[in-house]
Parts: sequence; C-alpha cells; structure tokens
Amino acid sequence: MKWFTFLVCLVSTMACFSLQTPDIPSKTNTLLTENQNTFDHGLWHDLLQKHVSNQGKVNYKGFIKDDKKLHDYINQLGKNTPQPEWSCEEKLAYWINAYNALTIDLIIRNYPIESIKDIKHPWKQKLWTLGGDTYNLHDIEHKILRKMDEPRIHFAIVCAAVSCPKLQNSAFTASKLELQLNQAATDFLNDSTKNSISENDLELSKIFQWFTNDFKQSGTLIDFINQYTTVPISAKAKIQFKSYIWKLNE
Repeated sequence: MKWFTFLVCLVSTMACFSLQTPDIPSKTNTLLTENQNTFDHGLWHDLLQKHVSNQGKVNYKGFIKDDKKLHDYINQLGKNTPQPEWSCEEKLAYWINAYNALTIDLIIRNYPIESIKDIKHPWKQKLWTLGGDTYNLHDIEHKILRKMDEPRIHFAIVCAAVSCPKLQNSAFTASKLELQLNQAATDFLNDSTKNSISENDLELSKIFQWFTNDFKQSGTLIDFINQYTTVPISAKAKIQFKSYIWKLNE
C-alpha cells in the first residue's frame, strides 16, 4: 500500500472511532446476525441488481413497481440504526446504502421528472425517520458521512444525475467495503464522460471542486487522483472542471 493510501486509511479509522452516532433510543436489532453487528442489506442488494444496470442506469419505473420492497428496506434501516459497537466499515456501509436508497425514494415520490433539481429543496426534505430521528439527504452526507473522513464516499453516494458517479448495482457491505470504495473511485475517475485525464491536463468533475479539502487530507488533489488512474499525472498538471449535468441518470 502506498504511503498516501496508508495515511488516508489511518485517518479514516481514527475518525470512525470518534464518530458520534446520533442519540437513538435503544432497540433490538432484529436484522443483525447472531453474535455480529452486521446489518443485512440483502433486500437493497436485490433491488439494485434488478433495477440498476452495470453502467449505473436506473430503472425508476421498475423501482416504482417495487416500491413496497424499497419501503420495507427503508423501514429496516429505521429499526436498525448504527450502534456504538458497530465497526467503522459497518457504519459507512449503512449510511452509504441509506443515502442511495433514500435518493431513489425521493425520485420515485416525484417521478416523472427530468432532474432531481426539479424537486423543491431535494436535499433538505426531512422525509425519513431512522431510529426515532428525522433525516434528510443533506444531513446524511454532510453531518455524518463527510465527518467520517473517508473521501471515497463521494464516489459511492449518488444524487441521481448523469454527472454523478454511477450507482453501483451491489449493496455496500462491511466485509467488502475497501474493495467496493476502491472500485467506485476507479470507475469514476476512469470514466471519460466524468473526468478527462492526461499527464499534464485534467478536466475533472465538479465534485473535486466542491469537496476539494476532502481529497487533500494527506497530500494534494493530484496525489489522491494518481492512486486510481492508469495515466501518471504530473504534480504541475493544469486543472479545469467540467460542467455538471443534472439530467436524471436513467
């Protein structure tokens, strides 16, 4: 493992231990496997396999037909919120999957639409109750996930737009999280429709502009990007940012 990757992992682990889970009434975690703290995301995984292509295209009409299963999964999330004894990986997987499932739910509540931005204040709507607390997408992203100091979450959570990272058609799980986050980062950075990369010139997604500091925890932005691209990038490469396309990712 490169020194930069090691430092990012170390910082992420420390942040996970220090992360304060919102005050939640004690509940029986009926979906945790015996003697483990792993929440079963199988229902979400099945929905993703059925309604999301390998390229990340989402069949929202299919999700509408399966809305009962989606709501069952969201209800399961609400009854099995992260507990202090959960590992960093378990918490990350939970909140990444929650963000993506709730985004799908937001879209199908308002479908048909051309863009998530056609919805009034889409990221501020507190529509979901998890463990007795009401959440919106903004709070999950900025008050929970970003505070875990894992920059690769920006390639895992998806805002239903063409310029977003593709929605993976497998649920994130604690046991596979490192591989899944690396794959999400690699997929996104090497997708020429999202990022154009050469040794001396970069035309990057605005995600790298909006969240620049998240990617500079242990080096420069180019240091971070170099971990996931096949083209070695010069430290002096010129950086520009692409326009963001908010059209629905269907």
